[in-house]
Amino acid sequence: MAEAGEKLPDIAMGTPDGDTVKPSDYAGRKLVLFFYPRDNTPGCTTEAKDFSALKTEFEKAGAALLGISKDSAKKHQNFIAKHDLTVDLATDAEEGGLSDDLGIWAEKQMYGKTYMGMVRTTLLVGPDGTIAQIWPKVKVKGHADEVLEAARAL
Repeated sequence: MAEAGEKLPDIAMGTPDGDTVKPSDYAGRKLVLFFYPRDNTPGCTTEAKDFSALKTEFEKAGAALLGISKDSAKKHQNFIAKHDLTVDLATDAEEGGLSDDLGIWAEKQMYGKTYMGMVRTTLLVGPDGTIAQIWPKVKVKGHADEVLEAARAL
């Protein structure tokens, strides 16, 4: 798992409209990256809606928001439309993506089965591209507010 103080890797990801985005596109600004398991699941929907509701406040704090999962561009488009999301979303590579590099794509267990999956994690990155704070294994309730306070303090 990545640690605070490390430089964020500059790995490109897909956007819902077919372009690419990478962390260096946000150079000079604070950046909140929230990694989540899957579009249109209860926790992920709540998290994306909570960040969307606070997008203006994050912008006032000088921070951009980017939600990341391994879902396809088409799934992201449907997720955005269904829930009126205002946060930007990105599709991480199936293998060798940013979540892999950061240790967020990891082995998980459910009902006795082991599988690879996204560990719900948020990173606050400073304007210089250095990871300022990490929230591993996020609990969704109140999380966006907590990250906003940290972004304001950075």
